[in-house]
Amino acid sequence: MPSDAGAIGLTVVLIALIIFVLIVLVKSVRIIPQARAGVVERLGKYQRTLQPGLTILIPFVDRLLPLLDLREQVVSFPPQPVITEDNLVVSIDTVVYFQVTDPRAATYEIANYIQAVEQLTTTTLRNVVGGLNLEEALTSRDQINGQLRGVLDEATGRWGIRVSRVELKAIDPPLSIQDSMEKQMRAERDRRAAILTAEGTKQSQILTAEGQRQAAILAAEGDAKAAILRADGESQAIQKVFDAIHKGNPTQKLLAYQYLQTLPKLAEGSSNKLWIIPSEVGEALKGIGNVLGNTTADAPDGESTSPTYSP
Repeated sequence: MPSDAGAIGLTVVLIALIIFVLIVLVKSVRIIPQARAGVVERLGKYQRTLQPGLTILIPFVDRLLPLLDLREQVVSFPPQPVITEDNLVVSIDTVVYFQVTDPRAATYEIANYIQAVEQLTTTTLRNVVGGLNLEEALTSRDQINGQLRGVLDEATGRWGIRVSRVELKAIDPPLSIQDSMEKQMRAERDRRAAILTAEGTKQSQILTAEGQRQAAILAAEGDAKAAILRADGESQAIQKVFDAIHKGNPTQKLLAYQYLQTLPKLAEGSSNKLWIIPSEVGEALKGIGNVLGNTTADAPDGESTSPTYSP
Protein backbone atom coordinates (compact mmCIF):
# COMPACT_ATOMS: atom_id res chain seq x y z
CA MET A 1 0.00 0.00 0.00
CA PRO A 2 2.72 2.55 0.77
CA SER A 3 4.21 1.87 -2.62
CA ASP A 4 0.89 2.56 -4.32
CA ALA A 5 0.54 5.89 -2.48
CA GLY A 6 4.05 6.89 -3.52
CA ALA A 7 3.31 6.02 -7.13
CA ILE A 8 0.15 8.14 -7.10
CA GLY A 9 2.02 11.04 -5.53
CA LEU A 10 4.75 10.76 -8.13
CA THR A 11 2.15 10.72 -10.91
CA VAL A 12 0.50 13.87 -9.56
CA VAL A 13 3.86 15.59 -9.35
CA LEU A 14 4.68 14.62 -12.94
CA ILE A 15 1.31 15.86 -14.15
CA ALA A 16 1.76 19.14 -12.31
CA LEU A 17 5.26 19.47 -13.74
CA ILE A 18 3.98 18.87 -17.27
CA ILE A 19 1.25 21.46 -16.80
CA PHE A 20 3.79 23.93 -15.47
CA VAL A 21 6.07 23.32 -18.45
CA LEU A 22 3.18 23.87 -20.84
CA ILE A 23 2.25 27.10 -19.12
CA VAL A 24 5.85 28.26 -19.29
CA LEU A 25 6.02 27.42 -22.97
CA VAL A 26 2.76 29.25 -23.68
CA LYS A 27 3.98 32.33 -21.84
CA SER A 28 7.44 32.14 -23.34
CA VAL A 29 6.64 31.68 -27.03
CA ARG A 30 4.57 34.39 -28.73
CA ILE A 31 3.80 34.98 -32.43
CA ILE A 32 3.19 38.60 -33.48
CA PRO A 33 0.98 38.90 -36.61
CA GLN A 34 1.87 41.16 -39.53
CA ALA A 35 0.98 44.88 -39.13
CA ARG A 36 0.83 44.44 -35.37
CA ALA A 37 3.24 45.48 -32.63
CA GLY A 38 3.57 44.45 -28.99
CA VAL A 39 5.09 46.26 -26.04
CA VAL A 40 6.96 44.06 -23.52
CA GLU A 41 7.35 45.09 -19.87
CA ARG A 42 9.92 43.39 -17.69
CA LEU A 43 9.11 43.58 -14.02
CA GLY A 44 6.71 46.46 -14.76
CA LYS A 45 9.18 48.50 -16.82
CA TYR A 46 9.26 49.00 -20.60
CA GLN A 47 11.70 46.49 -22.05
CA ARG A 48 11.20 46.41 -25.86
CA THR A 49 8.75 46.54 -28.75
CA LEU A 50 8.04 43.27 -30.49
CA GLN A 51 7.95 43.17 -34.30
CA PRO A 52 5.91 40.69 -36.40
CA GLY A 53 7.24 37.12 -36.10
CA LEU A 54 8.21 34.62 -33.42
CA THR A 55 9.57 35.89 -30.10
CA ILE A 56 10.60 34.35 -26.76
CA LEU A 57 9.64 35.88 -23.41
CA ILE A 58 10.84 35.12 -19.90
CA PRO A 59 7.88 33.59 -18.09
CA PHE A 60 6.59 35.41 -15.03
CA VAL A 61 9.12 38.20 -15.67
CA ASP A 62 8.11 39.63 -19.02
CA ARG A 63 4.54 40.79 -19.69
CA LEU A 64 3.18 41.40 -23.17
CA LEU A 65 0.68 44.26 -23.38
CA PRO A 66 -2.28 44.13 -25.83
CA LEU A 67 -1.11 44.29 -29.43
CA LEU A 68 -1.41 47.56 -31.34
CA ASP A 69 -2.70 47.79 -34.93
CA LEU A 70 -0.18 49.56 -37.17
CA ARG A 71 -2.54 49.87 -40.14
CA GLU A 72 -4.27 53.13 -41.01
CA GLN A 73 -7.47 53.37 -39.06
CA VAL A 74 -10.69 55.25 -39.75
CA VAL A 75 -12.73 56.68 -36.91
CA SER A 76 -16.06 58.42 -37.44
CA PHE A 77 -17.08 60.76 -34.66
CA PRO A 78 -20.71 61.63 -33.86
CA PRO A 79 -22.12 65.02 -34.94
CA GLN A 80 -20.83 67.94 -32.94
CA PRO A 81 -22.71 71.26 -32.51
CA VAL A 82 -20.56 74.19 -33.61
CA ILE A 83 -21.41 77.91 -33.50
CA THR A 84 -20.39 79.94 -36.55
CA GLU A 85 -19.28 83.55 -36.61
CA ASP A 86 -22.84 84.73 -37.40
CA ASN A 87 -24.16 82.89 -34.28
CA LEU A 88 -25.74 79.94 -36.07
CA VAL A 89 -25.46 76.42 -34.65
CA VAL A 90 -24.48 73.81 -37.22
CA SER A 91 -24.00 70.08 -36.73
CA ILE A 92 -20.75 68.70 -38.20
CA ASP A 93 -19.76 65.04 -38.66
CA THR A 94 -16.04 64.31 -38.93
CA VAL A 95 -13.97 61.35 -40.07
CA VAL A 96 -10.33 61.02 -39.03
CA TYR A 97 -7.75 58.78 -40.75
CA PHE A 98 -4.75 58.06 -38.51
CA GLN A 99 -1.98 55.49 -38.05
CA VAL A 100 0.12 54.39 -35.07
CA THR A 101 3.77 55.03 -35.89
CA ASP A 102 5.34 54.61 -32.44
CA PRO A 103 3.80 51.80 -30.30
CA ARG A 104 5.77 52.84 -27.20
CA ALA A 105 4.55 56.45 -27.31
CA ALA A 106 0.98 55.36 -28.11
CA THR A 107 1.09 53.14 -25.02
CA TYR A 108 2.76 55.40 -22.48
CA GLU A 109 2.21 58.98 -23.68
CA ILE A 110 -1.59 58.84 -23.84
CA ALA A 111 -4.13 56.71 -22.02
CA ASN A 112 -6.71 56.47 -24.85
CA TYR A 113 -5.50 57.94 -28.10
CA ILE A 114 -8.83 57.46 -29.94
CA GLN A 115 -10.71 59.45 -27.31
CA ALA A 116 -7.92 62.03 -27.30
CA VAL A 117 -8.15 62.42 -31.09
CA GLU A 118 -11.93 62.84 -30.86
CA GLN A 119 -11.74 65.54 -28.21
CA LEU A 120 -8.94 67.36 -30.00
CA THR A 121 -10.89 67.22 -33.28
CA THR A 122 -13.99 68.68 -31.62
CA THR A 123 -12.04 71.51 -29.99
CA THR A 124 -10.11 72.38 -33.14
CA LEU A 125 -13.25 72.21 -35.26
CA ARG A 126 -15.04 74.70 -33.01
CA ASN A 127 -12.08 77.07 -33.17
CA VAL A 128 -11.84 76.88 -36.97
CA VAL A 129 -15.56 77.07 -37.77
CA GLY A 130 -16.11 79.72 -35.11
CA GLY A 131 -14.15 82.17 -37.29
CA LEU A 132 -16.31 81.53 -40.38
CA ASN A 133 -19.86 82.50 -41.24
CA LEU A 134 -22.36 79.91 -42.42
CA GLU A 135 -21.76 80.43 -46.13
CA GLU A 136 -17.97 80.21 -45.71
CA ALA A 137 -18.33 77.10 -43.55
CA LEU A 138 -20.45 75.40 -46.21
CA THR A 139 -18.09 76.27 -49.07
CA SER A 140 -14.68 75.97 -47.36
CA ARG A 141 -14.46 72.28 -46.56
CA ASP A 142 -10.98 71.91 -48.01
CA GLN A 143 -9.74 74.82 -45.93
CA ILE A 144 -11.31 73.41 -42.75
CA ASN A 145 -9.93 69.94 -43.47
CA GLY A 146 -6.43 71.33 -44.00
CA GLN A 147 -6.48 73.32 -40.75
CA LEU A 148 -7.81 70.36 -38.77
CA ARG A 149 -5.20 68.02 -40.19
CA GLY A 150 -2.37 70.45 -39.42
CA VAL A 151 -3.42 70.94 -35.78
CA LEU A 152 -4.14 67.25 -35.16
CA ASP A 153 -0.93 66.04 -36.80
CA GLU A 154 1.14 68.43 -34.71
CA ALA A 155 -0.58 67.53 -31.44
CA THR A 156 -0.68 63.75 -31.98
CA GLY A 157 2.93 63.49 -33.12
CA ARG A 158 4.20 63.12 -29.56
CA TRP A 159 1.60 60.39 -28.99
CA GLY A 160 3.13 58.24 -31.70
CA ILE A 161 0.18 58.84 -34.04
CA ARG A 162 0.17 60.34 -37.53
CA VAL A 163 -3.07 61.91 -38.77
CA SER A 164 -3.19 61.53 -42.54
CA ARG A 165 -6.61 62.94 -43.40
CA VAL A 166 -9.55 64.69 -41.79
CA GLU A 167 -12.84 64.85 -43.66
CA LEU A 168 -16.14 66.58 -42.89
CA LYS A 169 -18.94 64.16 -43.73
CA ALA A 170 -21.79 66.62 -43.34
CA ILE A 171 -22.48 70.17 -42.25
CA ASP A 172 -26.14 70.48 -41.28
CA PRO A 173 -27.48 73.98 -40.54
CA PRO A 174 -30.77 74.44 -38.63
CA LEU A 175 -34.01 73.51 -40.40
CA SER A 176 -35.16 77.12 -40.63
CA ILE A 177 -31.89 78.07 -42.31
CA GLN A 178 -32.20 75.10 -44.66
CA ASP A 179 -35.68 76.27 -45.71
CA SER A 180 -34.39 79.80 -46.32
CA MET A 181 -31.45 78.46 -48.33
CA GLU A 182 -33.77 76.29 -50.44
CA LYS A 183 -36.02 79.28 -51.16
CA GLN A 184 -33.00 81.38 -52.05
CA MET A 185 -31.63 78.70 -54.37
CA ARG A 186 -35.05 78.24 -55.96
CA ALA A 187 -35.33 81.98 -56.56
CA GLU A 188 -31.82 82.05 -57.99
CA ARG A 189 -32.63 79.18 -60.35
CA ASP A 190 -35.83 80.93 -61.45
CA ARG A 191 -33.88 84.13 -62.08
CA ARG A 192 -31.28 82.31 -64.14
CA ALA A 193 -34.02 80.52 -66.11
CA ALA A 194 -35.72 83.85 -66.86
CA ILE A 195 -32.42 85.36 -67.96
CA LEU A 196 -31.68 82.41 -70.21
CA THR A 197 -35.19 82.56 -71.68
CA ALA A 198 -34.85 86.28 -72.38
CA GLU A 199 -31.42 85.74 -73.93
CA GLY A 200 -32.83 82.97 -76.10
CA THR A 201 -35.75 85.15 -77.23
CA LYS A 202 -33.38 88.01 -77.98
CA GLN A 203 -31.06 85.81 -80.01
CA SER A 204 -34.04 84.31 -81.85
CA GLN A 205 -35.38 87.73 -82.78
CA ILE A 206 -31.93 88.88 -83.86
CA LEU A 207 -31.45 85.81 -86.02
CA THR A 208 -34.96 86.16 -87.48
CA ALA A 209 -34.37 89.82 -88.34
CA GLU A 210 -30.99 88.99 -89.81
CA GLY A 211 -32.54 86.23 -91.88
CA GLN A 212 -35.29 88.53 -93.13
CA ARG A 213 -32.73 91.20 -94.01
CA GLN A 214 -30.59 88.70 -95.88
CA ALA A 215 -33.70 87.36 -97.66
CA ALA A 216 -34.75 90.90 -98.67
CA ILE A 217 -31.25 91.67 -99.90
CA LEU A 218 -31.14 88.46 -101.91
CA ALA A 219 -34.65 89.08 -103.30
CA ALA A 220 -33.69 92.64 -104.29
CA GLU A 221 -30.50 91.39 -105.90
CA GLY A 222 -32.52 88.72 -107.73
CA ASP A 223 -35.08 91.27 -108.95
CA ALA A 224 -32.30 93.60 -110.09
CA LYS A 225 -30.55 90.84 -111.99
CA ALA A 226 -33.87 89.69 -113.49
CA ALA A 227 -34.70 93.24 -114.59
CA ILE A 228 -31.25 93.62 -116.10
CA LEU A 229 -31.63 90.31 -117.91
CA ARG A 230 -35.12 91.28 -119.16
CA ALA A 231 -33.86 94.66 -120.32
CA ASP A 232 -30.93 92.99 -122.05
CA GLY A 233 -33.30 90.53 -123.70
CA GLU A 234 -35.67 93.26 -124.84
CA SER A 235 -32.75 95.32 -126.07
CA GLN A 236 -31.41 92.40 -128.05
CA ALA A 237 -34.90 91.64 -129.42
CA ILE A 238 -35.39 95.26 -130.50
CA GLN A 239 -31.95 95.31 -132.01
CA LYS A 240 -32.68 92.12 -133.96
CA VAL A 241 -36.03 93.47 -135.19
CA PHE A 242 -34.38 96.75 -136.13
CA ASP A 243 -31.64 94.94 -138.00
CA ALA A 244 -34.16 92.67 -139.74
CA ILE A 245 -36.28 95.64 -140.82
CA HIS A 246 -33.28 97.49 -142.21
CA LYS A 247 -32.03 94.41 -143.99
CA GLY A 248 -35.46 93.94 -145.60
CA ASN A 249 -35.45 97.54 -146.89
CA PRO A 250 -39.20 98.18 -146.20
CA THR A 251 -41.10 100.79 -148.19
CA GLN A 252 -43.13 103.62 -146.77
CA LYS A 253 -46.29 101.80 -147.75
CA LEU A 254 -45.44 98.72 -145.70
CA LEU A 255 -44.51 100.75 -142.66
CA ALA A 256 -47.81 102.66 -142.83
CA TYR A 257 -49.76 99.43 -143.13
CA GLN A 258 -47.97 97.86 -140.14
CA TYR A 259 -48.58 101.01 -138.13
CA LEU A 260 -52.31 100.74 -138.74
CA GLN A 261 -52.33 97.08 -137.74
CA THR A 262 -50.70 97.92 -134.43
CA LEU A 263 -53.31 100.50 -133.43
CA PRO A 264 -56.08 98.02 -132.39
CA LYS A 265 -53.73 96.39 -129.91
CA LEU A 266 -53.79 99.59 -127.89
CA ALA A 267 -57.42 98.91 -126.97
CA GLU A 268 -56.90 95.29 -125.93
CA GLY A 269 -57.60 94.36 -122.30
CA SER A 270 -60.71 94.65 -120.14
CA SER A 271 -59.27 97.51 -118.11
CA ASN A 272 -58.77 99.86 -121.06
CA LYS A 273 -61.75 102.23 -120.95
CA LEU A 274 -60.12 105.16 -122.76
CA TRP A 275 -57.38 105.19 -125.35
CA ILE A 276 -55.86 108.03 -127.34
CA ILE A 277 -55.11 107.91 -131.06
CA PRO A 278 -51.69 109.30 -131.82
CA SER A 279 -51.41 112.27 -134.15
CA GLU A 280 -49.44 110.21 -136.60
CA VAL A 281 -52.61 108.32 -137.64
CA GLY A 282 -53.63 111.04 -140.04
CA GLU A 283 -50.30 110.99 -141.73
CA ALA A 284 -50.49 107.21 -142.02
CA LEU A 285 -54.01 107.31 -143.51
CA LYS A 286 -52.93 109.98 -145.97
CA GLY A 287 -50.03 107.82 -147.03
CA ILE A 288 -52.29 104.82 -147.50
CA GLY A 289 -54.78 106.90 -149.50
CA ASN A 290 -52.08 108.03 -151.84
CA VAL A 291 -50.96 104.47 -152.27
CA LEU A 292 -54.47 103.26 -153.04
CA GLY A 293 -55.04 106.18 -155.47
CA ASN A 294 -51.95 105.37 -157.37
CA THR A 295 -52.90 101.77 -157.54
CA THR A 296 -56.33 102.58 -159.00
CA ALA A 297 -54.90 104.88 -161.54
CA ASP A 298 -52.46 102.32 -162.70
CA ALA A 299 -55.04 99.51 -163.02
CA PRO A 300 -56.38 98.68 -166.58
CA ASP A 301 -59.95 99.58 -167.55
CA GLY A 302 -62.67 97.26 -166.44
CA GLU A 303 -60.57 95.66 -163.66
CA SER A 304 -61.48 96.09 -160.06
CA THR A 305 -58.79 97.30 -157.64
CA SER A 306 -60.60 96.08 -154.55
CA PRO A 307 -58.75 93.32 -152.83
CA THR A 308 -60.31 89.91 -152.79
CA TYR A 309 -60.24 87.44 -149.92
CA SER A 310 -60.58 83.78 -150.38
CA PRO A 311 -61.74 81.73 -147.45
